[in-house]
Parts: sequence; C-alpha cells; structure tokens
Amino acid sequence: MSQMIRILLGKFVPLACFTLVSAFAQAPSANEWGILSAQATSAFSRGAYAESERLHSSALTIAEKLGPSDDRLAASLSNLATVYRAQGRYPEAEKLYRRALELRERSFGGGHPEVAVVVNNLATLYHAEGRTAEAEPLFRRALAIWEQFPGQEDRHVAAVLNNLAGISRAATRLEDAGQLYHRALELFQKALGPEDPNVALVLSNLGVLYQNQGKYDDAAQLHSRSLAIREHALGPDHPDVASTLSSLGDAYRSQWRLSEAQPLYERALSIREKTLGPDHPQVAETLNSLAVLYRTQDRFVEAEQLSRRALAIVEKTLGPQHPRSAVALNNLGQAAAAQGKYADAKRLYDQALAIWEKALGPDHLDLASGLVNLASLYQTRHKYAEAESLFQRALRIQEHHLGSMNAAVALNLNNLATVAYARHMYGEAEELYRKSIAILEQTQSRDMPDLADPLLNLGALYFAQHRFAEAAPLFKRALPLRETALGSFHPKLAEAMEHYAAVLRKLEDYAEAEKLQARATGIRVRSALRAGTGAGG
Repeated sequence: MSQMIRILLGKFVPLACFTLVSAFAQAPSANEWGILSAQATSAFSRGAYAESERLHSSALTIAEKLGPSDDRLAASLSNLATVYRAQGRYPEAEKLYRRALELRERSFGGGHPEVAVVVNNLATLYHAEGRTAEAEPLFRRALAIWEQFPGQEDRHVAAVLNNLAGISRAATRLEDAGQLYHRALELFQKALGPEDPNVALVLSNLGVLYQNQGKYDDAAQLHSRSLAIREHALGPDHPDVASTLSSLGDAYRSQWRLSEAQPLYERALSIREKTLGPDHPQVAETLNSLAVLYRTQDRFVEAEQLSRRALAIVEKTLGPQHPRSAVALNNLGQAAAAQGKYADAKRLYDQALAIWEKALGPDHLDLASGLVNLASLYQTRHKYAEAESLFQRALRIQEHHLGSMNAAVALNLNNLATVAYARHMYGEAEELYRKSIAILEQTQSRDMPDLADPLLNLGALYFAQHRFAEAAPLFKRALPLRETALGSFHPKLAEAMEHYAAVLRKLEDYAEAEKLQARATGIRVRSALRAGTGAGG
C-alpha cells in the first residue's frame, strides 16, 4: 500500500508593530504646519498613505525653514519616515529617522521621551526589514527611557513591550513573547479601553504566537476579536484590517477550514493592493499565504504563479537574500515538487535553506519547514537515508523551540515513521506513528484533520503486517477527517477508501467494502473526466 506523507508547509506570518507619532502632530495648532501635520496623521490613521505622504511632505517643507533647533523639523522627519515605512520604502525611511534622531538627541539629550519615540520607530523599521539584531537594542533603549516616567508613558511602554514581544517571537523565545504580549495588552486596555485599535493589534499578535504554538482554536478566537475591533474603529478597508484578515486566514488554514480561509486571503490581498500598491512587501505576504492554500487544494499552477510574483516583490523591495525571499523560494519548491519537477524543487529548496541559514542561523525554527520539505522530496525519490537525516534535524529544531508536545513535532514524527515503514522497520514505524497520534490528540481536538495522516499510515502498517482487525478502526476514524480536509471528491479520499475496502475484504465484510470501492471509483471517474475537460476544483 502506498504511504501517505504529510509535508509541513512553510509559512510566513506577518508581525504588526507600533509606530508612535510625534506629539507635535497629535493636535492641530494655529499655524499651517500644525494643520498639515494633523491632517496627515488623520490620513495615516485611515490607511490613506499617499495622502498622508503628500501632507507630511508639505509640513516638512515648512519645518525645514524653521531650522534644526525647532523640534517641528524632527517631528516631520519622523512622521514622513513612518509613512515611507508603511509604503515599504525602507531606505528612504531610514535616512529620515536617523536625521530626526540626531536632531532630537542634540536638542533633548539621549534620555528624553521624544527621543524614545524616534528610537522606537527606527527599531520598527529594522524589524520590518528583518534586521532584528539591530532592532532589539533600540526597543530596549526606548523602553528604558519610558519606564523612567511611570504612569505618564504607559501607552508608549505598552507599544514597545508589544514590539519586543515580536522580536522574541521571531527568535522563537515563545514563552518570553507571551509574557510581553500579555503585559502590553493589560497596559493598553487600562490606558485606552478594550475596543481601541492598539488592543486589537496586540490581540492579533498574540494570536500569531498561539498559531506558532499550535493553539489554532485560541488563535482564531483572538484574530476574530481583533478583526471586529479594527473593522469598527478603522473601517473595512484599512491596511490593519487586512493584516488581521490574513492572520485569521492562516489560523483557518491550519485547521483545514480552507473554504473559510480563501475569501479572507482574497479580501486581504485586495485591500493591500489598493492601499499599499501592487509591489509592497505585505502584498507578497498575502500572495504567499494564498499560494499555500492553492497548493493544498491541488491548484499547483496558480500557486506557482502567486509564489513567483511574491518572490519578485520581495527581491525588489528587500533583496534576494532576505528571509522572506526564502519563504517564496520554499513555496515555489513545493509547487514544483507537486508537479513532479524534482530537480527544480531541490534547487529551490537548497536556495531557501541557504538564505535562512545565513540570515537566521542553523537552528532557527523557520529552517525546520524547509528541511522537512527537502526531506520529503528525498523520500519521494526513495533516498531514505538523506530523508531521515533531514527529518531528524528538523525534529531537533522543533523540539528545542516548541517542546515535544506540539502539532508540528507530531507531524514530523509521522514523516519519520513513514521513512521507517518504507525501509520495513515496522516496529520503529509503529512506535513513531503512535507517538504522533498521541501528541495530536493531546494538543488538538480529536476531530482535527491533521490526525488523518498518522491514522491512515498506521492502518497501512497494520495491513502490511496482516493485523486487519487493528487496521479497520483506524481507517474508519480517519476517513471523515480526510473528507473534512479535502472535500468529498478528492483523489486522496478515494485512495483512503480503497485501502479501507481492502482491509474490510480481509475481514470478509464484503458488502461494506463494495460500497466504499464504488464510491472511490466514482471519485476516480469524476476526477478523470474533469481532468480531461480542464475543469478546475
């Protein structure tokens, strides 16, 4: 019987960060600079970045005439830089932030709260570029300044705690990240109320953390709550709404709620293209997420097209050696492997792994998904020794960062078990399959579709060992899970039905076996007819 291999999908999940607008731009004044700055800040809050850029540029022209000793110049520089960062114009933003920081340090000294605003904003820029080693000390500097003013700067302290949590999450210091997010959430709720957009941002970021930890139900609940707050406060077409839509789509996809995830991704993509432009890094993020979804639906050509577009955007805006380029390369590798283009897939996986390893180090969690995908490719080519070595390396990384009781760990144990099964090491395979199932049952709901793979694979193992009575309940339990994940007419569902029918024949339950075989044959015929006519879905 053929093996059923679960390939872990790499994904990129986006992190929202705060950018704090200078106090000079928060309230209109009698002069033209104050009016323009207030209008620009309002436009930015609505997500109207082009309008905000125009207004802040006009305010900067006025501020330049006031001279370097007037802090309105530093305020305009920082605020225009914030717009550039939101637009993905990172080099331009960095120049303005650095100039603003120099002016404020000269005017106020290094420990003033207004200096901390620019320090935080420069750090958010570095974080967006993936320069976390440079971002973290700046965030900590801003936090140290604001903590000197207890009660007065709680909103700013909450902002930088959220941003430091993002750094910890990216470094897979997940427990630290959770503590920081909860501190930020408590401060924001106290300072601004439970329905403020800043509260929604932390809720969404905490939801992303829960996704990393395999807590998909909790993640979906937080993203849904964040989405409701943001839509009410910001309107349905704001870029921040798109961020939450994309994150909620990720949570649904992880739960195999594909029909619910797709419209969320499509809506997020539409908002981002409209508000940010077609070549923004956040557009690439959504393209990658949608590509993963399409690949799960066997829409390989469409997935490849989206991944190629995402790669072009990231290479143009962030450079070809950025970790986000590795995400797109990894996704392209998966699309190539699914279409039988194994040489192309290996080349793309190798490129992605080289970028991740150079940028993030040899033991970063992001590396694990690329290792699993390359291992799966080796397994498809019957290179079991190479596959096992890579699966084992990925498992060590996953257990180090996530602990042993995690869904990603369970799915990789299933991969290792399948290698053992292919090498006729049945005792080892059985132990690994059972461990995979036990972890998923303890960390996910018992009807989670991810359970289908190890259940079916263990059933196949028992069939090979003529343990038919033990195989039957595994297939019976797995079939509805497989159907939930893939739909009622997927070829992989037909394959599972055929395997179960074979087990039932061995148990002399011929009537039930023939029912399953007839349904499987119907699916096969339907698929062949649709393939012949070029119909999708």
